[in-house]
Amino acid sequence: MEISHSHIGPPIARRDLLQVGSLGLLGLTVPSLIRQAAAGGLRPGAAKSCLLFFLDGGPGQHDMWDMKPNAPAQVRGEFKPIRTTVPDIHVCEGLPGLSRQMHHLSLVRSVTHDVMVHSAATYYMLTGRHPLPAGNLIIKEEPDNFPPVGSVLAQQRPLKDIPEYVHLPDIMWDAGHDLPGQRAGFLGPGFNPLVVGDPSVKNYRVPGLALPADVPRTRLNRRQTLLGLLDRAPHKRIPEPAWDAMDDHTRKAFSLLSSVKTRDAFDLGREPAAIREKYGLPDRVERNKGARNFGGLPHLGQCLLLARRLIEAGVPLVTVCSGRRRDSAWDGHLRHFPILRKSLLPYFDKAFPALLEDMHDRGLLDETLIVAMGEFGRTPKMGQVTVGAATSAGGRDHWSHCYTILMGGAGIQPGTVFGSSDAHAGYPANNPVTPEDVAATIYYAMGLDPQTRITDPQGQPHPIALGEPIHGVLA
Repeated sequence: MEISHSHIGPPIARRDLLQVGSLGLLGLTVPSLIRQAAAGGLRPGAAKSCLLFFLDGGPGQHDMWDMKPNAPAQVRGEFKPIRTTVPDIHVCEGLPGLSRQMHHLSLVRSVTHDVMVHSAATYYMLTGRHPLPAGNLIIKEEPDNFPPVGSVLAQQRPLKDIPEYVHLPDIMWDAGHDLPGQRAGFLGPGFNPLVVGDPSVKNYRVPGLALPADVPRTRLNRRQTLLGLLDRAPHKRIPEPAWDAMDDHTRKAFSLLSSVKTRDAFDLGREPAAIREKYGLPDRVERNKGARNFGGLPHLGQCLLLARRLIEAGVPLVTVCSGRRRDSAWDGHLRHFPILRKSLLPYFDKAFPALLEDMHDRGLLDETLIVAMGEFGRTPKMGQVTVGAATSAGGRDHWSHCYTILMGGAGIQPGTVFGSSDAHAGYPANNPVTPEDVAATIYYAMGLDPQTRITDPQGQPHPIALGEPIHGVLA
């Protein structure tokens, strides 16, 4: 069968029409990530981009950035505090690199909520919505979930030739399913993140953006020409919704695939070797060990470097995480201190300070919001059991009642501390901050009114944030 319109050019084979709609022969996944929406304006001084560094698993506040050196040994742990570039702010001795960059950051030491399950707490922190809206705890991705910050930004500020929301290295996973809060929920798959994989692997290629070897660029050009023909053709024979979806999503897919700007941003080979080494190149530790088996986080440095390149290219929001659950070693039930000392802190303290210094040197901190956070913290006492019976005497279990997040860059007062914890870092001593407030702060810093409404498929409007911006950290 052929669809022919002699006044617009040669016949269009049904096979080609279907392939344009799916881009199956191109190996593209990008069309499913694209939707068109009206662009929103930026408030003067607002951040243009956000890098959300998610420390999945729950980093221990006592053992990193809310140390209690005068507390009993069972509380204070094995690490000693060291000074930073900000007077009166101390961090763990295992973070000397971070200590030299603290003047770029603000600490919020009083984040609190009531969810101690990894999946549900991740959803809470990434969306700013409580995971128990109607009696059933949200523990996996569902089409009616509230969208994360990246998806909201993608809807509010669509771009033409670069992705609006990028996630790397891969979707976080636990207990047999993807953790909720990473995909677009009721906004639809067109606002899902572009998941770009691990840039530290040999022969790295971005899934969905790399043109397969057996597809020459001439074929891509042919498909683009075909798309133009279809755009001018009477298309009443094609179901209108299917046509609209093909029109919106395919255009962006072609644009991303053929964009020199996009391809260059993903090419870490363009970075000087000294810069790549500064962030941390993978060592010879077996990747399949995972961080909790002392395999470290070998991908972390190159992920953060790629995040910087994407932000430099204009991507509004980039999320970096530890990866699949085998590498989510911030979950310190067992061998807590040996894993921190030998596996986690060395990789973190090389990559994250390098990112801060590099972005400052390039002037990117003036226009980029930096947020580093986990879904919760760790128990005040070692060996204290909250949800995990396997927690050892030298480990720390889940703890959501009080923990610390880091913020810096555009829209944030640097070198400050907001809120404080009690003597054991177990509960807020003052200025409690909720995940709803964290979401509101991110939106506000990026120039979006937290009361901005988005609409679900039933036509119901929802404010993008339910909390209040943390004015104590805002510039």
